[in-house]
Amino acid sequence: MDRAVVVVAAGSGTRLGIGTAKAFVPVAGSLMLERALAPLFTLPSPALVVVVAPATHLDECRALVASVAGAAVAYTAVVPGGADRHASVEAGLAVLPDSVTAVLVHDAARCLTPAAQFGRVFDAVLAGAGAGFVPALPVTDTIKRVDGDVVVETVDRAALVGVQTPQGFPLAALRQAYAASSRSETDDAGVFQAAGGTVRFVAGDADAFKITTPWDLGRAESIVRARSAVPDTVRVGFGVDVHAFDAAAPCRVGLLDFPGEAGLSGHSDGDAVAHAVCDALLSAGALGDIGGRFGTSDPAYAGAAGDVFVRGAVEALAGAGLEPVSVTVQVIGNRPRIGARRTEMQDALAAVVGAPVAVSGTTTDGLGFTGRGEGLAAIATAVVRPA
Repeated sequence: MDRAVVVVAAGSGTRLGIGTAKAFVPVAGSLMLERALAPLFTLPSPALVVVVAPATHLDECRALVASVAGAAVAYTAVVPGGADRHASVEAGLAVLPDSVTAVLVHDAARCLTPAAQFGRVFDAVLAGAGAGFVPALPVTDTIKRVDGDVVVETVDRAALVGVQTPQGFPLAALRQAYAASSRSETDDAGVFQAAGGTVRFVAGDADAFKITTPWDLGRAESIVRARSAVPDTVRVGFGVDVHAFDAAAPCRVGLLDFPGEAGLSGHSDGDAVAHAVCDALLSAGALGDIGGRFGTSDPAYAGAAGDVFVRGAVEALAGAGLEPVSVTVQVIGNRPRIGARRTEMQDALAAVVGAPVAVSGTTTDGLGFTGRGEGLAAIATAVVRPA
């Protein structure tokens, strides 16, 4: 692994006035640190993630990191911060293996920074022949130089930018720069330049602003709420599918294999859950149903896996200018038991749908064909919106 991110989250947040460590302040229902970490685990190339946390919050931080990272928790570490930001960054750098060539240092207080910004900085460092890189935005306000309360002159803003994080550097060179630093700098680029390094910039993002004051916190919460609001133009679709059990067929439900369980009969793989999801998506887009679009006996779909139909529904939605927002599906039957694999099933379906999928299961207390163990039913609801 050649890349890593050090997330500095040890600040006290005094100016925020909340009374707790800044990274653990909620932003529209999720902790600031949680929002700052989430984009890191969506990057196309894996990176080690080191969180520098307040010594008083290490256990809480480890639990939060594990929750956000999921299966990638092995690529994470949590270390206590130092007396100031300089010492905290050094603590994060110290635990990185020498195999890392590019390291990004990021402030957790810039918790809305999009994943694309991390990608831009990583790409620049890995191709940058030893230079450091910072994301930056042009200065739009008129800048004045002052002496006390007297305006002395107007500064040419054409040569000025506002700098953000993450800031990226070759790991070995940044370590050397911090070791040689004799005075505090306002950011990592300052430390790197003071040691003789060259720093260049890439495009920043307006969302990567730093939460320092209550006004900043309110701004961040407003942005999150506005983007998570359900638009008035959403459409809702409904899908139902039923298949009888077939002991001679492999069991595949919700895109997962269940070895040892009787399968489901059908022209394709009989995956009632995937088929119900497909129908719900098509229904939401007023695009017909699985039988009308794919055919119930078309040789091209003989034995086809359920994801073929779900992908087809998503592609049909895209062709109609729509995209999935969320899907819920309830599995009705005595077997296979999905409880232990619910999260795995949700993840598998979400990866194909391209939106969150919630799965639940129930039985009919021995009533009806599902209660008698003759088959399996699934009911799905899909929400879509204009793309």
